[in-house]
Amino acid sequence: MELGQLAAFLEVVRHHSFSRAAVELGVTQPSLSARILVLERELGEPLFHRLGRGVRLTDAGRAFMPYIQRSLDTLRNAREALEATRSASLGKLYIGAARAISAYVLPGILETFHASYPGIDLAIKTGRSSQVLEMLLSEEIQVGVARALVHPQVVTTHLYDEQVVLVTHPEHAFARTGEASIYEVASEPLILYDKESTYFVLIDRVCREAGIVPNVQMDLDSIEATKRMIERGLGISFLPRNSLHREVAMGTLAQVELREGHQVTLPTAVIVRRASTHGTIVTAFLDLLHELYPDGRDMASLA
Repeated sequence: MELGQLAAFLEVVRHHSFSRAAVELGVTQPSLSARILVLERELGEPLFHRLGRGVRLTDAGRAFMPYIQRSLDTLRNAREALEATRSASLGKLYIGAARAISAYVLPGILETFHASYPGIDLAIKTGRSSQVLEMLLSEEIQVGVARALVHPQVVTTHLYDEQVVLVTHPEHAFARTGEASIYEVASEPLILYDKESTYFVLIDRVCREAGIVPNVQMDLDSIEATKRMIERGLGISFLPRNSLHREVAMGTLAQVELREGHQVTLPTAVIVRRASTHGTIVTAFLDLLHELYPDGRDMASLA
């Protein structure tokens, strides 16, 4: 069993395609197919169902995959450790982040990290929190910063709680009084950010618990677009507090408290693959997060 065969196997799993995996590895498709065939003969089991336009794992392939992932994790960590003996400040870190976190929280974290490790290159991928988890499981990233998700192959460590707040135009009646009832919110044109997001799920839960049906006028997929709509008096919204610092300071948006004391908070966490050790670069980044958010705790113990 050779390393090239195992790498080929995981790339095919990742891309669901022999041809795309071959491109990713920089080899010809016949060469990659030959590696997989040799591996299957050695194991005595087919690992893939060959379909018309792609492939999917057989039961044997699915059972085989986590062991190969852990083996290649160990080899990658070993390579990082060897590189670190030559220069502890060189390398590349692959980070995945939920979109709101990448826009409003991650830049400050990375600025601090870059100041301590200027030689480390950073590769950032964004998506919904569920997509960040998928990227981590498929090894597209080494570290994820997202809404807290628990998975048996992942260690999830709490960083902070993101508060989602009611936001209006500064001249809105709610802003002038500084508070609003959730029942008053129901009669206002509401602009929602991303119905597929965790934000919407929690806001919808608050509305249902209060027995109200929100008057949704717009459904946008961008926090920045949502803020621009509110600034023009086209509605109100619920947005993460971390996204509002600049506009609140400039007086173009106002944050309003809910009179009944409803609070929507999203636990935010760092997630990594479960392993006995992590590479030097990943460990340095995790150490920084623990310094910035010292009250972090393993979310698995709370599940």
